[in-house]
Amino acid sequence: MEISMRKTLAAIALLAAAGLTLTACGEDTDGDATGTESSAAFNDADVTFARQMIPHHEQAVEMAQMAQGRAKSEEVLSLAEDIEAAQGPEIDSLQGWLDTWGEDVPASGMEHGDMGHDSGGTMSGMMDEEQMSDLMAASGADWDQMFLEMMIEHHEGAIEMAESEVDQGENPDAVALAEKIISDQQAEITQMQQLMQP
Repeated sequence: MEISMRKTLAAIALLAAAGLTLTACGEDTDGDATGTESSAAFNDADVTFARQMIPHHEQAVEMAQMAQGRAKSEEVLSLAEDIEAAQGPEIDSLQGWLDTWGEDVPASGMEHGDMGHDSGGTMSGMMDEEQMSDLMAASGADWDQMFLEMMIEHHEGAIEMAESEVDQGENPDAVALAEKIISDQQAEITQMQQLMQP
């Protein structure tokens, strides 16, 4: 009887210790850049990547949405829909990470075309206001060609930014997204180059 009671007390003590350890881990990772949770481990490169990729993706989504009613090729329209479907959720992830890290999230709806100039050319591949206006004014085969040319340049800029994150980033989730962006957008560049061939 006494042995059984000792075993029970020992089991309770172990559970209590385990609970304290789990609680301590949970507290340690809340907003702590040194925590073991992937959402908590981040550096300046991760923050820069997220802050720049959000408006970069937003412009790509804006360009893709123009395809409705303008694109002539069904393949181009389908590609634009794929780009919008892929990059929308990625924007949500990037915004969520910045919130978790306690960092400022870029405001949506800003003049994306100006950002490439204001940030000293770090926003590679961004279209300026005039290019966006030209794309909006075009239609049919002209729109398709203009969209493909612009989106290839846009994707190349995103890949460049993502490669910097892979090289310098610390957050595992952000690095994984950067690797996905490189893979997905390189495949789309190949597809767009094929669509541009006469």
